[in-house]
Amino acid sequence: MITDRQDDHVRPSAAGEHAVAGVPMRWVGPLRISGNTATCETQVPLATYETPLWPSVGRGAKLSTLTENGIVATLVDERMTRSVLVEAADASTAYMAALQVDARFAELREVVRGCSRFAELVGFRHEIVANLLYLRFEFTTGDASGHNMATLAADALLRHIIATIPGTSYGSISGNYCTDKKATAVNGILGRGKNVVTELLVPAAVVADRLHTTAAKIAELNVRKNMLGTLLAGGIRSANAHYANMLLAFYLATGQDAANIVEGSQGVTVAEDRDGDLYFSCTLPNLIVGTVGNGKGLGFVETNLARLGCRDEREPGANARRLAVIAAATVLCGELSLLAAQTNPGELMRAHVNLERNNETKKIGV
Repeated sequence: MITDRQDDHVRPSAAGEHAVAGVPMRWVGPLRISGNTATCETQVPLATYETPLWPSVGRGAKLSTLTENGIVATLVDERMTRSVLVEAADASTAYMAALQVDARFAELREVVRGCSRFAELVGFRHEIVANLLYLRFEFTTGDASGHNMATLAADALLRHIIATIPGTSYGSISGNYCTDKKATAVNGILGRGKNVVTELLVPAAVVADRLHTTAAKIAELNVRKNMLGTLLAGGIRSANAHYANMLLAFYLATGQDAANIVEGSQGVTVAEDRDGDLYFSCTLPNLIVGTVGNGKGLGFVETNLARLGCRDEREPGANARRLAVIAAATVLCGELSLLAAQTNPGELMRAHVNLERNNETKKIGV
């Protein structure tokens, strides 16, 4: 159970007995969003033990309400992936099999439609290593995040390929070329889940008054920290400060598979000084979220999704797209707030000490 009370405790259970982990949750905002998927003002639920995240995201959210369009969120693409491994007699046979998959794409789409009402095959990629053929299938999956749906469809495709393409045999239902819950170049390049770009233009006066810094300082720090620092660290298709913090808190509060923050944390932050105004953008190519499926039947999840406007009767997939856009906007709020704090010596540590230590003091009654 995720609760918005910090003093709630769950009694320990006997070994093997079902238990529930309590994670503190608060609603933050509101934040203002516009774009090609959703136009709204909404608070967002964040479940986290890192309590300074709430006011930090809240500060970024406040900035969004001080501009006419708020955070402009553009949903660029959406596709859930599952890769299968096909063993062939030799490399030549593997190559011919890949050509057959391409030539019979329409046939394979019908195979998927025969095993799922909502999954739709929209593309595939392949790699050949020795006599092994790796096929990365791409699906749209309606309002579901699509893990199980994509695996079910991939399983049907794999059986069909082996049965109809000579010289091929079963390798594995998962070939690790998807790639699920791992930070990889293929996901950063091709995307997995929803690909959302968020943008916010903050007037110079607001930057100074609310963030106590300048657009030039934030832009410079973004290059030196997020771009150069990540390059030196060997980051994979990623240049950001802490996307994972906001995503984990948002995922836990909305019933998502939290391990998907691994690929979700891949993304690029851009900051520009535009004559004193701050242009700030976060690109997230791997947002894996859904509004139906496993975890969504829990009471607090149902309440949170309804409050976010993700329980409306819309065309299939629209609620999940709305949720992805809200998640991406939340990431921007926290990313901007942190970078602004880091332009000022000591600000980040003071905030953590004041918020976390004071909270611990209250708990122990000091």
